Amino acid sequence: METTVLKKIWLSPPHMGGTEHSYVKEAFDTNWIAPLGPNVQQFEKSIENYIGNNTNAACLSSGTAAIHLALKLLGVGLGDEVVCQSFTFAASANPITYLGASPVFVDSETDTWNISPALLRSAIEDRMAHGIKPKAIVAVHLYGVPYKVDQVHAIAEEFDIPVIEDSAEALGSTYRGINCGSFGDMGILSFNGNKIITTSGGGALLCKSLENKNKAVFLATQARDEAPHYQHSQIGYNYRMSNVLAGIGRGQMEVLQDRVQARRRNYALYRENLSGLSEISFLPEPEDCYSNRWLTCVLTPSFNIREKIRVALENENIESRPLWKPMHLQPSFQNSKCYVDGTSESLFDRGLCLPSGSDLSQEDLERICEIIKTAIR
Repeated sequence: METTVLKKIWLSPPHMGGTEHSYVKEAFDTNWIAPLGPNVQQFEKSIENYIGNNTNAACLSSGTAAIHLALKLLGVGLGDEVVCQSFTFAASANPITYLGASPVFVDSETDTWNISPALLRSAIEDRMAHGIKPKAIVAVHLYGVPYKVDQVHAIAEEFDIPVIEDSAEALGSTYRGINCGSFGDMGILSFNGNKIITTSGGGALLCKSLENKNKAVFLATQARDEAPHYQHSQIGYNYRMSNVLAGIGRGQMEVLQDRVQARRRNYALYRENLSGLSEISFLPEPEDCYSNRWLTCVLTPSFNIREKIRVALENENIESRPLWKPMHLQPSFQNSKCYVDGTSESLFDRGLCLPSGSDLSQEDLERICEIIKTAIR
C-alpha cells in the first residue's frame, strides 16, 4: 500500500528572485571566484543605497562575523563587559566571548519583545556601581520588530556607551520611517539561508564612516599590510564575503521589497484566520514601527498549548519553532550576569514561530491555520 507523503512546509526557506543566476554566472565567466570583485562592490553599494543615512557596508561571511568586528572596532577586549539583549539568537552574544569579554544579559519588555529600557538602565547603573562601565550594548530588532530606538539610544548616549544594532532579522523594517541598521554606532545584517533575503551564508557590517568600513575590510581579509610579501602587524580574520555569494545578494536585493510584502501578507492572513481564537495572540506593530514580519510569531496561554500546536504541525510535516530561548537560560552562559524579570522566559515558554516563507501559497497558509484550529479544539 502506497504511503502519502505530506508536502513539507519549512519555517523560512530561501526564495530566489530569478536574476541571482546571471550575477553568479558573471562571477564564473570572469573568474572572480574570490572574496573580492565587482559583485561584492555592487552588493555593498545596493545595501548602502537601501539603508541610506550615509551608511557604509562591508559584506562579510556571516552576521556573527559582523558583530565580532563591530565589537573589535569599538575596542572591546579582555575583561570588558558588554550588555546584550537576552531574548535573541546565540550569535548576538557569542562574539563577545571571542574577545575575552563577558556578556551582561538584559531582559525584554512586552511591547516589542526587545531589550527593556528600564532594565537596561538598571544594569548599567549597577555595573557602574561595581566599578565596571559596559563597553558596548548589543540591542536586537527581534523578528523584524524594531526595539525602542529612542529610549535605548537615549540611555546609551546618557552613559556614553556605543550601541551595536543587531538588524539580522530586520532588513526592510523601519522606525519612524528610517531603516533599521542605521541607528547604532555599528549595525549588522545577516543573509543566512532563513533570512528575508539570503546569500546562502553571509552578513554585513554597517558603519557610520568609510574609515571604519575600511578597517573592517582590512581585519576581514587577514589584516594583511600593504607590502609585496605577506606581512601582518595585527591579528586578522577570514571574514570577507566571496564574489559568488555577493552575486546572489545582488539579485536578492532586487526583490527585497517583494519579500517584505509577502511576509507581511502572511502575518495579515494568520491574524485574519486565527485572531478569533482566545488561545492565540500576536505581536502587534508598535506605533512608529514598520516590521518586515520576517517571522510571524504567536503567543499561547501556556507551554502545553504551545506544544500541542507545534506537535500537531510537525505531525503534518510542517516546521514551526519555539521563540528564542533566552541567553541567560542557556547552559553556555549559565554563569553570566543578568538583569531579568521573567518576561523573556514566559515568551519562550508560550511563544511559537509559524511558517513565514515568502513563497507560501494561500493553500499552504489555510492548511496551517486549520491544523492550529483543530489542535486547539
